[in-house]
Amino acid sequence: MANAAAKRENLTAENKNELVEAKRARTDDENEGKDEIVPDTENILSGFKTSSVLNDSAREKIAFIHGKIDDQDAVVILEKTPFREETLTELLSGSTLKLEMRNDIYSSYQLQAPPHLNEIKTTVVFPATEKHIKRHQRQESFLVEESAEDYQSITLPYIQTQSFSLQWVYNILEKKAEADRIVFDDPDPHVGFVLLPDLKWDQKQLDNLYLIAIARQRGIQSLRDLTSEHLPLLQNLFQKGKEAILQRYNLPASQLRVYLHYQPSYYHLHVHFTRLGYEAPGCGVERAHLLSDVVQNLQTDPEFYKTRTLYFPLRADDGLLGKFREAGRI
Repeated sequence: MANAAAKRENLTAENKNELVEAKRARTDDENEGKDEIVPDTENILSGFKTSSVLNDSAREKIAFIHGKIDDQDAVVILEKTPFREETLTELLSGSTLKLEMRNDIYSSYQLQAPPHLNEIKTTVVFPATEKHIKRHQRQESFLVEESAEDYQSITLPYIQTQSFSLQWVYNILEKKAEADRIVFDDPDPHVGFVLLPDLKWDQKQLDNLYLIAIARQRGIQSLRDLTSEHLPLLQNLFQKGKEAILQRYNLPASQLRVYLHYQPSYYHLHVHFTRLGYEAPGCGVERAHLLSDVVQNLQTDPEFYKTRTLYFPLRADDGLLGKFREAGRI
């Protein structure tokens, strides 16, 4: 596994963000109305038979494994949970050490931690379709250059033909699901939003704080739809989101990274709030747009994002990449 991990070190941000889609979204026609994630009610993995490692990363401490459960395809995602400061004393004093090497003042060990301090976050997608398997398989990524004309002739038609279900988003906004996870709720239909922890955050420490603000206003699919008319919404979300995080987590705005993705993982306006020191998946310059920059750009040019050329990465198996290739843009 170590050698395979070294070869697959370049786990993409898109792959980790798609993990979040797998946890919440129901975008496959054949799975419409079915939960993809199996609840923690039994040891469903007792009969799991490994077929292949789809992707893994030694640096990210995460592995995507394809296998079978009861002769049906399944994808298991294993992710090492972060160390927590409040458990370090127990971890160091209550573990067993096996010496590997000692040289002068340096020594290395294999540490066997107590089971309750050696958790592995596990997500099971079952039964998994071919789409799920490909979604988590290591793929090359390509940087796409999208002009305003490209968006109208390639990207927008592609989005409109896809079955991207947003029902799970509406369930959150209407408090039909995940209501107990909401950190802040502004009910205003025009400038309001719901703030809740992203599923990538275990909420056990602030070092990797990650929250998502979902706008109540519908019909804003992405950065491309934003104009100066949306400034009140963006400014309200920006200000109240920071205030809510300060009040709940005692984390000031100066330690937050607040941004939008383009392309987004799902086509309903949402904003990411992460701790500045945390290198969250998708926070790189090729995909993330700081909300403060978005506001200033729209103040300068009311239709800034409707007219400018935008860049974003796409995986080799992404249907949108295929459309850009067909148009001779890649």
